[in-house]
Amino acid sequence: MAYEFKLPDIGEGVVEGEIVKWLVKEGDLLHQDQPMVEIMTDKATVEIPAPRAGKVLKRMYAEGQSCPVGKVLIAIEEDGAAAQPPTQQPAAAPPPSEPPPHAVERAGVRPPSAPPSVVATTQVPLATPATRKLARDLGVDLTSINGSGPAGRITSDDVRAAKEAPTNGRRAADVVARAPRSVPAGPDVRVPFRGLRKKIAENMVRSKREAAHFTYVEEVDCTQLVDLRSKANARLAGIKLSYLPFIVKATVDALKKFPQLNAILDEQAGEIVQRREYHVGVAAQTEDGLIVPVLRHADRKSIVELAREIDRLAAATKAGKATREELTGSTFTITSLGTLGGVLATPIINYPEVAILGVHKIAKRPAVFEDKIVIRDMMNLSISVDHRLVDGYDAARFVAEVKDSLESPGLLFLESV
Repeated sequence: MAYEFKLPDIGEGVVEGEIVKWLVKEGDLLHQDQPMVEIMTDKATVEIPAPRAGKVLKRMYAEGQSCPVGKVLIAIEEDGAAAQPPTQQPAAAPPPSEPPPHAVERAGVRPPSAPPSVVATTQVPLATPATRKLARDLGVDLTSINGSGPAGRITSDDVRAAKEAPTNGRRAADVVARAPRSVPAGPDVRVPFRGLRKKIAENMVRSKREAAHFTYVEEVDCTQLVDLRSKANARLAGIKLSYLPFIVKATVDALKKFPQLNAILDEQAGEIVQRREYHVGVAAQTEDGLIVPVLRHADRKSIVELAREIDRLAAATKAGKATREELTGSTFTITSLGTLGGVLATPIINYPEVAILGVHKIAKRPAVFEDKIVIRDMMNLSISVDHRLVDGYDAARFVAEVKDSLESPGLLFLESV
């Protein structure tokens, strides 16, 4: 008889998972532990392996649909069994798409070994569903493009550049680097609203609906910080410090003094829970949307250790290899666009946290220093706070504490390098 595999509980609080991509078709023969499907929850994307060997009879949900935990996800005819398919109608199967560009976690079972030449042998271009659709709309052959994205992934800009480029054999990535990135005229492009983009939207709407947002902005003189970072980099070997580890360090120290900003609201219990662990989320922009890897126990790490962990998490996130544990459990979030950080933003709180700190670019600006107008390295900080839990005065004092640390880094950071 058919073995009906039900979607397991793949994370605390998870009640359903969205089908991101099927890795098998009906009629395919499976071996145990073979990857079957990629499921996205509000925590991360999970790759589900085959629980046993057999033949795929029915896929119960289509890509883009959600399967509740405990419901039958797929039916498998086990080896040697003469089973009839289940009566439930199969969902329509869309054409195969690419490996997921976002975080993938094994669902508690180790994957089978696979030779590193699998992708090269099958000649399957690495690209997102939206990029594939754009290529179809523009009539561009993805196999003719060398991708400029992480791990050779083909981006939408690569596709547009290939469409516009003369057929002289130049790589699409070279064209992207030299040509203006404009969208060619043509029919509207419809991108499926699902997967990571949909989860981001749901979380943003929930945060705006539940939390009473307000934003506070402060200007920070980072001249001493710029000098300190330069000296620290001259002392270090094998790692180049960005400003983010310093900002994380200053933030954690401020959170210890203002625990109300490192909290969550337990509405059912009617309690504000002030966290005594400091897991700092660092919002990272990927090709497919905003992902927040987490610096766990940030208070226990030095500046150098924070820098190494930030680099490691950033690489794992961009490569789509960050685990669920690395993408969940933050108590406070910092969002930064680095040199593209602009002047001001009003970030949306990473619910159920109560605040998020927006970091903007450091730039030389005229400033009053020692009663003179001089050129200083200036930066703006903006914090969005849930007014249900945090008063404006406390938010301002918190930012002032961060500001003081960044403006006069001194021994606080030097001892931590």
